[in-house]
Amino acid sequence: MTSAPTSAFYSIFRQSVLNRVALGESKPTVKSTATPPPTPSKSPKKPDRNKSRHPGKAILAGGISGAIEISITYPTEYIKTQMQLFDDRAKAGIIQSVKDTVRNDGPLGLYRGLSCLLFFSVPKNAARFFAFEQLRHRLEDENGHLSTPRTLLAGLGAGVFEAITVVTPMETIKVKLIHDQLSHSKPERLYKNFFHGVYTIVKQNGLKSTYQGLLPTILKQGSNQAIRWAVYKKMQAYLAGPDQSPADIGVPKIMLAGAVAGAASVYGNTPIDVVKTRMQGLDAHKYKTTMHCVRSIWKNEGFFAFYKGTVPRLGRVCADVAIVMVVYEYVMRFLDSVWDTDTK
Repeated sequence: MTSAPTSAFYSIFRQSVLNRVALGESKPTVKSTATPPPTPSKSPKKPDRNKSRHPGKAILAGGISGAIEISITYPTEYIKTQMQLFDDRAKAGIIQSVKDTVRNDGPLGLYRGLSCLLFFSVPKNAARFFAFEQLRHRLEDENGHLSTPRTLLAGLGAGVFEAITVVTPMETIKVKLIHDQLSHSKPERLYKNFFHGVYTIVKQNGLKSTYQGLLPTILKQGSNQAIRWAVYKKMQAYLAGPDQSPADIGVPKIMLAGAVAGAASVYGNTPIDVVKTRMQGLDAHKYKTTMHCVRSIWKNEGFFAFYKGTVPRLGRVCADVAIVMVVYEYVMRFLDSVWDTDTK
C-alpha cells in the first residue's frame, strides 16, 4: 500500500507534466558550449591583368615608362637620324658617326635634341597606352580575350592617335634640331637649344609647320603599334606557356617579347620612317607630297635607301620596346595593388 505523501507527490508531478504538454512547451534544451567554426575571410579580388586597364593607370604607367626609356636609348635615335639625313653618314657607318659626333661636340653631342623627345615622350607614351587600353576595352570579348586581328586594330588605332596628338610635332622639331646641328658649325646654327628651336620654327613657319610629314608619321606609328602589340601579345602568350598567365611573366620574358616585337616593327616599316624623316628635315621643301618624296628617293638613291639607319634603329627600337614594356607592366602591377578600379 502506497503511502499518502508518496501518492500526493506522484499526482502533483503527473499533473505538472500534463500541463506542460498541453501548453506545447518543449523539453529544456542544453546550450552548446562548442565554438562555431570560423567563417573563412574573403581575400581581395586579384585584378585580371589579361583584361583592359583603367585609363588613368594607362596614362600614368605609360608616361613613366616613356621618360625612363628615352633617357636610356636616345643616342641610337640620334645616330639613326644622322644616317637617314646624310649619305656620307650612312656610308661612314654607326661607329664612325659616333666618333665624329663625340669629336665635334663631345659625349653630350649624342644627346642633342634629347630635351625635345624627353618633353614629348611622356605624353606620347601616355597617349599610346591610353588609346590602346581604351580600344582594347571595346574590342575584347566578355572574357577579356583579344584576338590577333583585333589586337592589330587596337594597335593601329593607338598609333594613329599618338601620331596626331604628339608624335608628328615632336618628330618634326627633333629632326630639324639634329639636321641643323649636322649642317652648320656651332656659331652658324639656327637653333641655340630646344626652346629657341621651337620658338624659331613656330615664329618663322607657323604652328602648322610642326605637322610636316603628318601622313607618313601616321603610317609609321599606326603600322608600328599594330605590329608591336600583335607580336608582343603573341610572344607573351608563347613565353607564358599553358601553366602561367601571360600577364604574370617575369622581367626577362617581358624584355624578350618586347625586343622581338620591336624588331618586327623595324623591318616592317623602316621605309616609312625614312620618308617621314626626309619630309621633316630642313630640306623638306624639296618634296611636294609624300609620294613625291618616295619617288625622289627611289629615283635618285635606289631601293636600299629606304633602309638607311636600319641597324641603329633596330638597336634603339628593340631596347625601347623592351624597357617600356617592363616598366609599364610593373608600374601597372603596383597601381593595381594600391588603386582599386573596375573598367567593366
